[in-house]
Amino acid sequence: MSAPTTPIGAPPRPRTATVPRAGTEPRARFRDLFAAEWIRFWSLRSMPWVLGVSALVVIGANLKAAKYTYDHTTPDDPVSAAGASWAATNASFTVFAADIVMIVAGSVGAVVIVSEYATGMIRTTLAAVPDRRAVVTAKASVLAAVMLGYGGLTAGVSFGFGQAILSGRHLGLSITDPGALRVVSAAALLAPVCAFVGLALGVLIRHAAGTVVTTVLLLFLAPASFSESNRWTALVGHAMPLTAWQRLARVDLTETLLPPYPATVGGSWAAYAAWPVLSLLVAVIVLRRRDL
Repeated sequence: MSAPTTPIGAPPRPRTATVPRAGTEPRARFRDLFAAEWIRFWSLRSMPWVLGVSALVVIGANLKAAKYTYDHTTPDDPVSAAGASWAATNASFTVFAADIVMIVAGSVGAVVIVSEYATGMIRTTLAAVPDRRAVVTAKASVLAAVMLGYGGLTAGVSFGFGQAILSGRHLGLSITDPGALRVVSAAALLAPVCAFVGLALGVLIRHAAGTVVTTVLLLFLAPASFSESNRWTALVGHAMPLTAWQRLARVDLTETLLPPYPATVGGSWAAYAAWPVLSLLVAVIVLRRRDL
Protein backbone atom coordinates (compact mmCIF):
# COMPACT_ATOMS: atom_id res chain seq x y z
CA MET A 1 0.00 0.00 0.00
CA SER A 2 1.18 3.45 -0.85
CA ALA A 3 1.12 6.20 1.75
CA PRO A 4 -1.59 8.85 1.29
CA THR A 5 -0.36 12.00 -0.37
CA THR A 6 -1.65 15.53 -0.33
CA PRO A 7 -3.05 16.62 -3.75
CA ILE A 8 -1.05 19.22 -5.61
CA GLY A 9 -2.26 22.70 -4.75
CA ALA A 10 -4.16 21.64 -1.64
CA PRO A 11 -3.35 23.43 1.64
CA PRO A 12 -1.10 21.49 3.99
CA ARG A 13 -2.75 19.56 6.75
CA PRO A 14 -2.48 21.28 10.12
CA ARG A 15 -0.36 19.48 12.64
CA THR A 16 -2.00 18.41 15.82
CA ALA A 17 -0.39 20.03 18.85
CA THR A 18 0.96 17.54 21.29
CA VAL A 19 -0.41 18.20 24.76
CA PRO A 20 1.92 16.93 27.50
CA ARG A 21 0.35 14.64 29.98
CA ALA A 22 -0.04 15.73 33.56
CA GLY A 23 3.06 14.96 35.56
CA THR A 24 5.32 14.52 32.54
CA GLU A 25 6.91 18.00 32.71
CA PRO A 26 10.66 17.78 33.31
CA ARG A 27 11.51 18.54 36.92
CA ALA A 28 14.16 21.10 37.73
CA ARG A 29 17.46 19.51 38.57
CA PHE A 30 18.91 20.29 41.97
CA ARG A 31 22.12 21.69 40.52
CA ASP A 32 20.02 24.15 38.51
CA LEU A 33 18.17 25.19 41.66
CA PHE A 34 21.46 25.52 43.51
CA ALA A 35 22.92 27.69 40.75
CA ALA A 36 19.81 29.89 40.71
CA GLU A 37 19.90 30.35 44.47
CA TRP A 38 23.64 31.04 44.35
CA ILE A 39 23.05 33.86 41.86
CA ARG A 40 20.13 35.14 43.91
CA PHE A 41 22.21 35.13 47.09
CA TRP A 42 25.02 37.25 45.64
CA SER A 43 22.56 39.52 43.81
CA LEU A 44 21.92 41.23 47.15
CA ARG A 45 24.35 44.13 46.89
CA SER A 46 24.95 44.40 50.62
CA MET A 47 25.88 40.73 51.04
CA PRO A 48 29.58 40.92 50.00
CA TRP A 49 30.05 44.04 52.14
CA VAL A 50 28.39 42.52 55.19
CA LEU A 51 30.40 39.33 55.00
CA GLY A 52 33.69 41.02 54.09
CA VAL A 53 33.58 43.82 56.67
CA SER A 54 32.34 41.56 59.46
CA ALA A 55 35.08 39.01 58.69
CA LEU A 56 37.70 41.74 59.06
CA VAL A 57 36.14 42.86 62.35
CA VAL A 58 36.11 39.31 63.72
CA ILE A 59 39.72 38.63 62.72
CA GLY A 60 40.83 42.01 64.03
CA ALA A 61 39.15 41.44 67.39
CA ASN A 62 40.81 38.05 67.78
CA LEU A 63 44.25 39.36 66.83
CA LYS A 64 43.81 42.24 69.27
CA ALA A 65 43.09 39.73 72.04
CA ALA A 66 46.19 37.75 71.10
CA LYS A 67 48.28 40.94 71.12
CA TYR A 68 46.85 41.89 74.53
CA THR A 69 47.78 38.48 75.93
CA TYR A 70 51.25 38.84 74.43
CA ASP A 71 51.79 42.32 75.93
CA HIS A 72 50.63 41.30 79.41
CA THR A 73 52.74 38.16 79.66
CA THR A 74 56.48 38.17 80.26
CA PRO A 75 58.85 35.29 79.52
CA ASP A 76 59.63 34.95 83.23
CA ASP A 77 55.98 34.48 84.28
CA PRO A 78 55.27 30.99 85.58
CA VAL A 79 52.39 29.77 83.43
CA SER A 80 50.83 26.41 84.11
CA ALA A 81 49.83 24.09 81.31
CA ALA A 82 46.16 24.80 81.94
CA GLY A 83 46.76 28.54 82.07
CA ALA A 84 48.72 28.49 78.83
CA SER A 85 46.04 26.43 77.11
CA TRP A 86 43.30 28.75 78.34
CA ALA A 87 45.18 31.88 77.23
CA ALA A 88 45.92 30.49 73.77
CA THR A 89 42.41 29.21 73.05
CA ASN A 90 40.69 32.26 74.52
CA ALA A 91 42.77 34.56 72.32
CA SER A 92 42.24 32.49 69.16
CA PHE A 93 38.49 33.19 69.06
CA THR A 94 37.01 35.59 71.61
CA VAL A 95 33.46 35.92 72.91
CA PHE A 96 33.15 39.27 71.12
CA ALA A 97 34.10 37.62 67.84
CA ALA A 98 31.58 34.85 68.42
CA ASP A 99 28.87 37.45 69.09
CA ILE A 100 29.62 39.17 65.78
CA VAL A 101 29.55 35.86 63.91
CA MET A 102 26.22 34.91 65.45
CA ILE A 103 24.61 38.26 64.62
CA VAL A 104 25.87 38.26 61.03
CA ALA A 105 25.07 34.59 60.37
CA GLY A 106 21.59 34.77 61.85
CA SER A 107 20.79 37.95 59.93
CA VAL A 108 22.11 36.54 56.64
CA GLY A 109 20.06 33.38 57.11
CA ALA A 110 16.95 35.47 57.67
CA VAL A 111 17.58 37.78 54.71
CA VAL A 112 17.91 34.82 52.33
CA ILE A 113 14.18 34.10 52.63
CA VAL A 114 12.72 37.34 53.99
CA SER A 115 14.01 39.37 51.04
CA GLU A 116 11.89 37.24 48.69
CA TYR A 117 8.79 37.74 50.81
CA ALA A 118 9.40 41.51 50.86
CA THR A 119 9.72 41.80 47.08
CA GLY A 120 7.08 39.19 46.24
CA MET A 121 9.63 37.08 44.35
CA ILE A 122 8.71 34.09 46.50
CA ARG A 123 5.54 33.68 44.40
CA THR A 124 7.59 33.64 41.20
CA THR A 125 10.05 31.17 42.68
CA LEU A 126 7.35 28.75 43.80
CA ALA A 127 5.48 29.11 40.53
CA ALA A 128 8.61 28.13 38.62
CA VAL A 129 9.47 25.34 41.09
CA PRO A 130 6.32 24.01 42.76
CA ASP A 131 8.34 21.57 44.85
CA ARG A 132 8.75 23.75 47.93
CA ARG A 133 10.92 21.18 49.65
CA ALA A 134 13.45 21.45 46.82
CA VAL A 135 13.40 25.24 47.03
CA VAL A 136 14.15 25.23 50.76
CA THR A 137 16.85 22.60 50.33
CA ALA A 138 18.56 24.64 47.60
CA LYS A 139 18.46 27.81 49.70
CA ALA A 140 19.80 25.95 52.73
CA SER A 141 22.60 24.38 50.67
CA VAL A 142 23.77 27.75 49.36
CA LEU A 143 23.51 29.25 52.84
CA ALA A 144 25.49 26.38 54.37
CA ALA A 145 28.24 26.61 51.73
CA VAL A 146 28.67 30.38 52.08
CA MET A 147 28.53 30.49 55.86
CA LEU A 148 30.82 27.49 56.26
CA GLY A 149 33.38 29.28 54.11
CA TYR A 150 32.84 32.46 56.13
CA GLY A 151 33.24 30.65 59.45
CA GLY A 152 36.20 28.62 58.27
CA LEU A 153 37.99 31.73 56.99
CA THR A 154 37.49 33.78 60.16
CA ALA A 155 38.31 30.88 62.50
CA GLY A 156 41.31 29.64 60.54
CA VAL A 157 42.93 33.03 59.99
CA SER A 158 42.28 34.08 63.60
CA PHE A 159 43.82 30.91 64.97
CA GLY A 160 46.83 30.91 62.67
CA PHE A 161 47.86 34.53 63.13
CA GLY A 162 46.83 34.60 66.79
CA GLN A 163 48.99 31.63 67.68
CA ALA A 164 51.86 33.11 65.68
CA ILE A 165 51.66 36.21 67.90
CA LEU A 166 51.48 34.14 71.09
CA SER A 167 54.43 31.99 70.09
CA GLY A 168 56.68 34.88 71.14
CA ARG A 169 55.62 34.18 74.73
CA HIS A 170 55.71 30.39 74.31
CA LEU A 171 51.88 30.27 74.53
CA GLY A 172 51.15 29.44 70.92
CA LEU A 173 49.41 26.22 70.01
CA SER A 174 49.58 24.08 66.91
CA ILE A 175 46.47 22.78 65.20
CA THR A 176 47.65 19.29 66.13
CA ASP A 177 47.75 20.08 69.86
CA PRO A 178 45.01 18.50 71.99
CA GLY A 179 41.77 20.44 71.64
CA ALA A 180 43.06 22.95 69.09
CA LEU A 181 41.21 21.43 66.14
CA ARG A 182 38.04 21.30 68.21
CA VAL A 183 38.29 25.00 69.00
CA VAL A 184 38.75 25.96 65.35
CA SER A 185 36.00 23.61 64.18
CA ALA A 186 33.52 24.89 66.75
CA ALA A 187 34.22 28.50 65.74
CA ALA A 188 33.90 27.69 62.03
CA LEU A 189 30.64 25.76 62.41
CA LEU A 190 29.03 28.42 64.60
CA ALA A 191 28.24 30.52 61.51
CA PRO A 192 26.21 27.93 59.53
CA VAL A 193 24.42 26.76 62.69
CA CYS A 194 23.17 30.27 63.46
CA ALA A 195 22.40 30.92 59.79
CA PHE A 196 19.99 27.97 59.72
CA VAL A 197 18.26 29.36 62.79
CA GLY A 198 17.75 32.66 60.98
CA LEU A 199 16.44 30.84 57.90
CA ALA A 200 13.81 28.95 59.89
CA LEU A 201 12.68 32.07 61.74
CA GLY A 202 12.50 33.95 58.43
CA VAL A 203 10.07 31.36 57.04
CA LEU A 204 8.00 31.56 60.24
CA ILE A 205 7.86 35.34 60.65
CA ARG A 206 8.35 36.59 57.05
CA HIS A 207 9.25 40.10 58.25
CA ALA A 208 12.81 41.45 58.25
CA ALA A 209 12.83 43.43 61.50
CA GLY A 210 10.80 40.88 63.44
CA THR A 211 12.96 38.01 62.23
CA VAL A 212 16.26 39.70 63.10
CA VAL A 213 15.02 40.72 66.57
CA THR A 214 13.70 37.24 67.28
CA THR A 215 16.96 35.68 66.09
CA VAL A 216 19.00 37.90 68.41
CA LEU A 217 16.72 37.14 71.35
CA LEU A 218 16.91 33.40 70.73
CA LEU A 219 20.66 33.23 70.19
CA PHE A 220 21.79 35.67 72.89
CA LEU A 221 19.18 36.09 75.61
CA ALA A 222 17.69 32.60 75.69
CA PRO A 223 20.87 30.90 77.02
CA ALA A 224 20.93 33.23 80.03
CA SER A 225 17.33 32.33 80.90
CA PHE A 226 18.13 28.74 81.85
CA SER A 227 19.82 27.96 85.16
CA GLU A 228 22.48 25.28 85.42
CA SER A 229 21.42 24.39 88.96
CA ASN A 230 18.50 22.32 87.69
CA ARG A 231 18.94 19.30 85.44
CA TRP A 232 16.19 20.10 82.93
CA THR A 233 16.83 23.82 82.62
CA ALA A 234 20.54 23.09 82.29
CA LEU A 235 19.81 20.59 79.52
CA VAL A 236 17.86 23.20 77.56
CA GLY A 237 20.44 25.89 78.18
CA HIS A 238 23.30 23.66 77.04
CA ALA A 239 21.42 23.04 73.78
CA MET A 240 21.69 26.71 72.81
CA PRO A 241 24.33 27.45 70.10
CA LEU A 242 26.15 30.02 72.24
CA THR A 243 26.42 27.69 75.25
CA ALA A 244 27.52 24.81 73.05
CA TRP A 245 30.26 26.93 71.48
CA GLN A 246 31.48 28.12 74.90
CA ARG A 247 31.87 24.52 76.08
CA LEU A 248 33.66 23.41 72.92
CA ALA A 249 36.01 26.39 73.13
CA ARG A 250 37.22 25.45 76.61
CA VAL A 251 39.96 22.86 76.26
CA ASP A 252 41.02 22.50 79.89
CA LEU A 253 38.59 22.75 82.83
CA THR A 254 40.99 21.87 85.65
CA GLU A 255 40.99 25.43 87.00
CA THR A 256 37.31 26.12 86.31
CA LEU A 257 34.52 26.07 88.91
CA LEU A 258 31.89 23.85 87.33
CA PRO A 259 28.11 24.18 87.95
CA PRO A 260 26.06 21.25 89.30
CA TYR A 261 25.12 20.17 85.77
CA PRO A 262 27.89 21.24 83.38
CA ALA A 263 27.74 20.96 79.61
CA THR A 264 29.58 18.12 77.91
CA VAL A 265 31.58 18.02 74.70
CA GLY A 266 29.39 15.31 73.21
CA GLY A 267 26.20 17.16 74.09
CA SER A 268 27.56 20.36 72.59
CA TRP A 269 28.35 18.63 69.29
CA ALA A 270 24.87 17.11 69.34
CA ALA A 271 23.39 20.59 69.74
CA TYR A 272 25.47 21.78 66.78
CA ALA A 273 24.01 18.97 64.67
CA ALA A 274 20.42 19.28 65.91
CA TRP A 275 19.88 22.97 65.21
CA PRO A 276 20.42 22.83 61.41
CA VAL A 277 18.34 19.66 61.06
CA LEU A 278 15.42 20.99 63.11
CA SER A 279 15.60 24.41 61.43
CA LEU A 280 15.46 22.84 57.97
CA LEU A 281 12.51 20.65 58.96
CA VAL A 282 10.62 23.64 60.35
CA ALA A 283 11.28 25.68 57.21
CA VAL A 284 10.12 22.88 54.90
CA ILE A 285 6.96 22.08 56.90
CA VAL A 286 5.90 25.71 57.28
CA LEU A 287 6.56 26.66 53.66
CA ARG A 288 4.65 23.61 52.35
CA ARG A 289 1.59 24.14 54.56
CA ARG A 290 1.31 27.91 54.58
CA ASP A 291 -0.34 29.85 51.78
CA LEU A 292 1.54 32.86 50.40
